[in-house]
Parts: sequence; C-alpha cells; structure tokens
Amino acid sequence: MSMDYKAYFHNHREAHLKELGELLSIPSISALSEHKADVGKAAEWIAEALRLAGMESVEIHPTDGHPVVYAEHLHAPGKPTVLVYGHYDVQPVDPLELWETPPFEPSIREGKLYARGATDDKGQVFMHIKAVEAILKQEKELPVNIKFCIEGEEEVTSPNLPSFLKANKEKLAADAVLISDTALLEPGKPAICIGLRGLCSLEVTVKTANTDLHSGTYGGGVPNSLHALVSLLSSLHDEHGRVAVDGFYEGVHELTAAMREEFAKQQFNEGKLKADLGLDTLYGEEDYSFVERTGARPTLELNGVYGGFQGEGSKTVIPKEAHAKITCRLVGDQDPQDMLDKIERHLRNHLQPGAKLKVEQLEKARAFSCDSTNPMLQKAADAYEKVYGTRALFTLDGGSIPIVEQLSFVLSAPAVMMGFGLPDENLHAPNEHFNLENFDKGLLTIVEYLKSL
Repeated sequence: MSMDYKAYFHNHREAHLKELGELLSIPSISALSEHKADVGKAAEWIAEALRLAGMESVEIHPTDGHPVVYAEHLHAPGKPTVLVYGHYDVQPVDPLELWETPPFEPSIREGKLYARGATDDKGQVFMHIKAVEAILKQEKELPVNIKFCIEGEEEVTSPNLPSFLKANKEKLAADAVLISDTALLEPGKPAICIGLRGLCSLEVTVKTANTDLHSGTYGGGVPNSLHALVSLLSSLHDEHGRVAVDGFYEGVHELTAAMREEFAKQQFNEGKLKADLGLDTLYGEEDYSFVERTGARPTLELNGVYGGFQGEGSKTVIPKEAHAKITCRLVGDQDPQDMLDKIERHLRNHLQPGAKLKVEQLEKARAFSCDSTNPMLQKAADAYEKVYGTRALFTLDGGSIPIVEQLSFVLSAPAVMMGFGLPDENLHAPNEHFNLENFDKGLLTIVEYLKSL
C-alpha cells in the first residue's frame, strides 16, 4: 500500500477516535425497550457518518423493530459491488458493578478502547465507513461499487432483517457481502471465518403434582419434578460426550484430512486454555481436538436448570415443576426444525412415569459455510498479509450469526468475514474493549482489500 493511507490514518487518528467515542456513548441496547430511542439515535448517527463520508442515497428504513441504515456509492461501472453488513446495536451491560469505567463513557487504557460496542460491532463498522471516506478523500473515486446495510437488531437475532432482505433483494444485490464482526485468532494472526454453526433452542418444563409437597409426608411416595428433569437431561448424552438423541448427527459432514490440516495450522494451545479457564481437563466428543469440536461439530448444551427451593437454608419440599433451557449448535446440513422435533421426541420417550412435559421450541438458524477458494475470499487473505505480514487462515467458528447465512443465501453472494477483534475483548461481558493496534491495521487492510478487487 502506498504511504498515503498510513499517513492519512495517522493524521486523522485522533479525530476518528473522538468520532467513534460519540457513537460508543449512545446506549443502543436493542434488547431493552427503554432504549428504543437510543437505538434510533445510533441509526441517525450512522446515517450522518455515511453522508459525511461521501456515500449517497443514505436512507433509514423503519422495520417492525429497529431501523436498517442503507447507503450506496455506485460509480464504478463494470467493477464488483461489495455490500458491507454490520450492526449498531449492542448487548445489555449488566452486571454494571464489574465495569472498571462506565460502559457508555469510552476510555482508552494501554492501547485499548473500552466501551460497550467497542469491538462488537460499532468499532468494526466505523472502520468501514472511515476506509471508504479515506479513499474518496484521497482519490475522489472508489475502486468498486459499495453498499452499506447496517442494522439495529443483530443482538436480538435480527428478527426483521430477513423480510427486509427479501423485499430489497435488487437494491442490496452484490458480488460479495463484507462483514467485520469476528476476530483474529490471536494478536498478529488474522483469520477469515468460512463457516458458522447454526442454532436451535428450546425450553423444557416438567410438572408432577399440582402443588409443592412436604418431603417428609410425601417423600418416596410421589414423583419429584426435579428428579424427573435430571434423569431426562442426563439421557441426552452418552458417556463419551456424544449427543444420544436418535438421528441427531444426520446432515453432519465428517471432517476431511484437508479440513483437519487447516485446523492444525491454527496451532491452538489447549494447555493454555485449560490454565486460563482454571480447568483440569477439556470435555467433548472423543477423537476431536478442541478447535474441531467447537468449529465443526454439533452440540447440545444445558444453559439453565432450575426448580424447587433456592433460598438460603433448607426447605424440605418436593417441587411440583422444574425447568431447563437448552441450545444446540448445528453444522453441515442439519435442519434446525428437524433437530428440535427429534429432541422433543427423545424427551417424550425418556420421561419418567408420573411426570408431564411441556416443550417450547424457540430460535432456529441454519449453519453457514462458503468456499475458501472463491477469489473474493482469497483476495481478503492477501490483504491481511500485506498489512499484518501474515496471510489470514480460513477458520470455522463455533458461534452463530444467523443473518450471515440469510445474507449469503438471499443475495447469492459469498460472505467475506474479515474480523479485526480479538477473542479476549469481552464482547457481551463487562469491560468490552477493542485493541487499537487492530483499529489502525484494520483500516489499512480494508482499504487494501477494496483496492485489490
């Protein structure tokens, strides 16, 4: 890259960080209705930033929830069109007392910018706006056609974006969807995610008697909802960590030698992970490494189990009902609805006599994957190499960003997931932060990528 951009971003760094601080000060928490106005304010801020950057046709589209911000700059005939996707909404901040500085008062400490949304995803969206602005200011034109689609509901699973996508398929048409909402493997080691696990979730309630009962008077003579639930949940896995639900692994692709080689290139340190987490051992399906289990294998996890007396001291009660929250991460061609139905069937077949079962099926999202040989992805790996000195590895991530699969499917375009966060930046937790080294390098990498197309 010419020195122009290094100098440009160096000279504008203070102003850019001040602007980003304004955006990070807006408490745009999409999950909490009392912040609806703040989410709208963040949409206005993004729209204005896009206008100032030189983008055209900037629009704030209302939805049944929070608005979508759209912008375009289409003056490169015959050149590819890139759609930048991101989100301006953020996670709730509790527990507030664990934040070292207030979540919506950005502060820089030891080269890190602390604020809710710093890495997920305001900081990363902001970089795309500033990269486009830099090219337009320096060169008066863009090397490709660019569109932006920035939403305000990603943290609540994007309920209104699929219908927006379908209704605006032509408007959003692109040759690639560019997303920065993921992370490097570790400092200086860039990664491009080419697969995300899908998701399905359910809540389970087990009921027995019509009231809580005294465990002296009734104990040993009536069914206990907690016993029934614990026995039911323990039937979901075998002793080797495999999910024991009939047909659960249908649609799961076995790992090829090439895929295992790609995982091995990450040189993931399982010993360090155990030490960091205070664990004696890792756990999961036998014959798979940690990165294989979390990137390419499906799971069934208990996220919450509760029922009966939970106060201080003892209360000799047989509870009338007990509850569990379950989520699955899905891979390959696993169908979320099919998985939910299979799990519900398993639960009904393994329920203790005398207990009644209620299952509420909740979220559903398919797994996403794309072909790393696509030139749009190869050029992204090259762009990282130019700036970081290390070519990006292609990875499969364990998390789910349901809308990525939708974007790629509806627009028939590869998703290029160029993340600039780091895995330990506390996204979704107190003291979320963004390493400014990756803010600086990320701006250059995005410029390099767009110019390479």
